[in-house]
Amino acid sequence: MLRIRYEVNGGPEVLFAEDVAVPAPGPGELLVRTEAVGVTLPTVRKVREGSGPTPFGGEVAGRVAATGEGVTAFAVGDRVTGLCFADAYAEFAVLNATMTSAVPDGASAVEAVALVRSGLVARGAYEAAHVRPGESVLVTAAASAVGTLALQFARAGGAGRVVAAVSSADKAGFVRGLGADEVVLYGDPEWGAPYDVILDGVGGDLLGPAVRALATGGRLVAFGSGGGTVEAYELLLRGASVIGFQMRAVATGRPELYERWRRELWELRGAGTLRTAVHEEIPLAEAARAHAVIEQRRNLGKVVLVP
Repeated sequence: MLRIRYEVNGGPEVLFAEDVAVPAPGPGELLVRTEAVGVTLPTVRKVREGSGPTPFGGEVAGRVAATGEGVTAFAVGDRVTGLCFADAYAEFAVLNATMTSAVPDGASAVEAVALVRSGLVARGAYEAAHVRPGESVLVTAAASAVGTLALQFARAGGAGRVVAAVSSADKAGFVRGLGADEVVLYGDPEWGAPYDVILDGVGGDLLGPAVRALATGGRLVAFGSGGGTVEAYELLLRGASVIGFQMRAVATGRPELYERWRRELWELRGAGTLRTAVHEEIPLAEAARAHAVIEQRRNLGKVVLVP
């Protein structure tokens, strides 16, 4: 099978394709013939800034090709989507059955990859903020796969003012179409502050300005992989708080909530409350091009690899 790897850290140019044997699923695992693989900013950052090569993780969707010992919830031929923690960029991927869900009839593998993981993160971050009706919400990385869905959760949840923060003005029309009332650029003074809630998927150097944009009693939920430093005085000055959110913690610590949110995502999609945005479907062998799109902040929605 075709698999994408890297041996040294660097930009998209370090990725290469190789032909390897198809893996076998272990106990509690599924072997899935992939039809769509999501590309995420954390993975792109890991390739460029990590401490050495590690297997690609990520969300995949496809059909079950084999089941491991003890798997009863899925059978060969089922259409599924889930998280793969090693070698997701491949024609076959091994998934943990407990972190896998069925893809409903009428939905494509690409849509599943664009909806489930990103939707779970967006939903979780929104829930962690405890947004009250009428409050103002700013979403950073608003044109990303998670950001596009976070905007829609804020809009559907009754936020009084939904603002999208993006890297360039040419994304304004796109994010407005997903529910943003206003658009600000990262370089704008004060970002149109203050905000009751900020859902931050960027972090890094932008975390400081985001904290300073909080209103009195505001809450910032950090769900990205960018890190960053928060000045305690800025929180004291505003009586504000910063909350960290990671989906994997919910999946492993509260599996019943994880499963309920997955079901609700498909229900919201079916009702038209949520819609996915796919920037481009790129052949698996051209994974380097997909990483370049993410690094250059050109994507409007999800970037998906297609084997």
